[in-house]
Amino acid sequence: MTSTLHNSGFMDQALQEARLAQQRGEVPIGCVVVKEAQVVARAGNRTLELNDPTAHAEILAIRQAGAVLGSQRLDTCDLYVTLEPCTMCAGAISFARIRRLYYGAADEKGGGIEHGARFFSQATCHHAPEVYGGLAERDCQHLLRAFFQQRR
Repeated sequence: MTSTLHNSGFMDQALQEARLAQQRGEVPIGCVVVKEAQVVARAGNRTLELNDPTAHAEILAIRQAGAVLGSQRLDTCDLYVTLEPCTMCAGAISFARIRRLYYGAADEKGGGIEHGARFFSQATCHHAPEVYGGLAERDCQHLLRAFFQQRR
C-alpha cells in the first residue's frame, strides 16, 4: 500500500533519528510518533547500546509515547519509520493501536508489513493501521545501503 502523501517533515525527523543511531554504531533506523501534528516521541535503534534485541526504533518510540501520553493506547497517533517494520514491531504497532503507519524503505528480507509475515493481514491481528509505504524512500534506502557498504 503506497501513498503519494507528503510527509510534512515527520519522515525527515525519523531520518535524523536514524543518522543519530548510525553515529552510535547502530543500524540507522529512526522513528517518530506524532499526535495532532506534534512529535510526542522519537527514537533510533539502540539494540547494541542496550544489549537488547527488542530495542528497535519503533518499540522505543512507542514506549516513550505511551509514557508521555499516559496510555498504552495510541489510537490517535501516527508512526513514521525509515524502514518497513519487522514482525515484532508490527505486533507492537498493532497492540498500541497506532492509527497510521508511514514507512520509508521496504524491507524484503526482514519486513513484516508488505513482506514476510504480513502481520496486519493475518486473521489473528486485532488492529491494523492504515499503511503508507515509500515516504522519502530513496533517502531511507541510501542511508541503509551506505551503512552496510561501510561495514563490508
